Amino acid sequence: MTDATADLEEAPAKPSKMPLIIGVVLAIAGGGGGFYAVQSGLLPLGKTADPQTTHAVESAPAGVDSGETAEDIANLAFIEMDPIVITLRKASGLKHLRFRAQLEVDVAHQAEVEKILPRVVDVLNSYLRALEIADLADPMALPKLRAQMLRRINIATGQGRVRDLLIMDFVLN
Repeated sequence: MTDATADLEEAPAKPSKMPLIIGVVLAIAGGGGGFYAVQSGLLPLGKTADPQTTHAVESAPAGVDSGETAEDIANLAFIEMDPIVITLRKASGLKHLRFRAQLEVDVAHQAEVEKILPRVVDVLNSYLRALEIADLADPMALPKLRAQMLRRINIATGQGRVRDLLIMDFVLN
């Protein structure tokens, strides 16, 4: 045998890279599956409550049964807002959201809130236009959207002027 042939026969075989490739593929698949499970709500991890949203929901009055007296109810005023129609894009075409609401305010703040009602409509219009149809598919979407809109209204009008947002129409066609 020649020296060249002897070197080829004695060289050790290279280890296979197949276990490394399989490990990387499984790690990527596991990471993707975990991300999907958390994002879709299958696992409650990563879903932290927004403190401002939680505060808006907790501070909103629950109605007459929550201990409001007749005097409290007599001091309430309801400001009707003009309907808002929003166009939402969908892969199969366009959908329209018809939104109509009333603001529950104390009588003392009624004139102030009516004066800046165009700002409230602008805030709601901007927020609703940013929504996607997927945001509305969740059965719990309306309470979440209501809390977000009430928080934005309170920022626009000043804290404590608007007690509640009453949704009259929320129709998607």
